[in-house]
Amino acid sequence: MKTAVYVRVSTSRQAQTQTIDQQLDRLRAHLHVCGEDLASETIFRDDGYSGATLNRLGLDRLRDAVRAGEVERVLVTDPDRLARNYVQLMVLLEELERHGCQVAFLDRPMGRDPQDHLLLQIRGAVAEYERTLIAERMRRGRQMKLRAGCLLPWTRAPYGYRLDPDRPRNPAGVTTEPTEAALVREVFTRFIEDHASLFSLAKHLRALGIASPTGRPQWSPTTLRGILTNPSYTGQVFAGRRRARAPRVRRSATHPIGRPSNSAVSVPAEEWLPVASVPALISVELFEQAQAKLAQNQAFARRHNTRHEYLLRALVSCGICQSSCVCRTLHSEYGYYVCRGKGDPITSRRTEPCPARYAPARQLDEVVWQDLCALLTAPEQVAQALARAHGGGWLPDLQARREQLRRGQRGLEQQVERLTDAYLIGVMSLPEYQRRRQAADERMQGLRAQAEQLEAQADRHARLAGWAASAADFCRRVQAGLADADVTRRRQIVELLIDRVVVTGSEVEIRYVIPLSPDGERGRFCHLRKDYFDDVTVPIEVG
Repeated sequence: MKTAVYVRVSTSRQAQTQTIDQQLDRLRAHLHVCGEDLASETIFRDDGYSGATLNRLGLDRLRDAVRAGEVERVLVTDPDRLARNYVQLMVLLEELERHGCQVAFLDRPMGRDPQDHLLLQIRGAVAEYERTLIAERMRRGRQMKLRAGCLLPWTRAPYGYRLDPDRPRNPAGVTTEPTEAALVREVFTRFIEDHASLFSLAKHLRALGIASPTGRPQWSPTTLRGILTNPSYTGQVFAGRRRARAPRVRRSATHPIGRPSNSAVSVPAEEWLPVASVPALISVELFEQAQAKLAQNQAFARRHNTRHEYLLRALVSCGICQSSCVCRTLHSEYGYYVCRGKGDPITSRRTEPCPARYAPARQLDEVVWQDLCALLTAPEQVAQALARAHGGGWLPDLQARREQLRRGQRGLEQQVERLTDAYLIGVMSLPEYQRRRQAADERMQGLRAQAEQLEAQADRHARLAGWAASAADFCRRVQAGLADADVTRRRQIVELLIDRVVVTGSEVEIRYVIPLSPDGERGRFCHLRKDYFDDVTVPIEVG
């Protein structure tokens, strides 16, 4: 039996203090007593990962190895090393045991006794409670230190400041970096001048050859906005300036979802918590002038220009560089969808402009609208796309296969009865009976598994039929108003039914999203699916 071990610590500090090595020493000593050696390839470890999440590299590798049949036994020091959430712990144990892997804990060996399983469940619930209690105590302690002015809210010092390496969270150890401090003053002074903007300021810094805080040659307008809105440069540090919020829209419709991150929402200034004083780089008056200039620039931003109508506004992406396209009108007559990758390096974040051509807005709008009308007048395309998305061919002989499985189960039951009768009358010995009975039970278990899969496919077939009927009904209801739809009505239909239009040269790919229930007609796709930010599933593509 191939044995693997799993070790984990929650913080990088624990990893540096060799806490994870203590777990390995205990596991290695236990295996040595059992006559086994611990090889390096059988060690799965996560340094600095919380037990409250299953998104851990070492745990993922362990689960993959168990699924592949490479590991038959997993040894862990304590259940809370595997997971600190009760539900997640039960999910992991069930998954590992389902693939034939045995899980053992040093602190409390687990057997098949129901009391052992009950104790493990209780320990999992206690570990989850302990994690919540520790997190709440840390939050309360952090708040008390912030109110007392002895703890900085920074995880990294703002541009222009330096922290004491021995006391990085102590406000008394904050100093200024002369070169960066002078640049911060220059940024504020230059920004409040007439006709100044974040983009012009970024171009100016790039022309001077000054590297950004991350070391890149070009400055991002977002980075400059962060500097201009940071009140710490006036000498006063505040905590609680932003509040985390779950993401509402995707970062990009043409990029993988990946790991979602919360959005930072600004909190009103009256709710900020004053923490401590640091050396001031600018005056309060200069900071207020910069805030007023930011508000003025935002009010007159080009994105608020609504003089021209674009049916696919914010829905077009470039198929070459995967960037989104902006709307642009030239000479008040010719409208285009232009890839952002063709713009200035500050906005495109590309070293070379995208070679994509301008997409004529009027022609693209007409092509997409005509294709949308054709789709709504032919609902069978939606049914075909649903079948293709859920695995294609549905079993036409579903009832025949179900009856065949039933006959096989009845035949095995009769075979077991005959074996039992033969053993009872003395025709068959006990070892032979046990061997044949075990083989029959294994075959019966295999038939049950096939029956369960068949029932699941039947349920999916029924759900698919219901979805197809609901989508067809929606298409019939929308068809009536397509011919007479004005620009506003067309835009509403497009926003509901089109997830993205990807233009690659002369090819146009339209990604439709058809509502499969009445609730789906009230909002866009990314607003309907809350799990859209956690799952990498993609919308159904038609055309």
